[in-house]
Amino acid sequence: MRESEYAESRADFVHQLRIAIKEANETQYWLELLHQADYINKKGFKSINQDCIEVIKILIAIIKSTTKNNY
Repeated sequence: MRESEYAESRADFVHQLRIAIKEANETQYWLELLHQADYINKKGFKSINQDCIEVIKILIAIIKSTTKNNY
C-alpha cells in the first residue's frame, strides 16, 4: 500500500492496490496455517482475519471508485 502513494499514474495506483489485495490474501492463507498448527488461538485468528477482510474490502472500494471516476 505504501508504494501506491508514489504511483506514477492512476493505472499504476490501481495496480499497486491490486498487489496489496494479493498480499492481504496471502496473509490470510498464512494466518489459516498458523491457526491450524495451533500457533495462534481461535480468538486471535478471528480478530486478525477479520482485519484482513476489512482491509481487502477497503482496497476494493478504493479501486472501484478510482476506476469508476477516471476510466
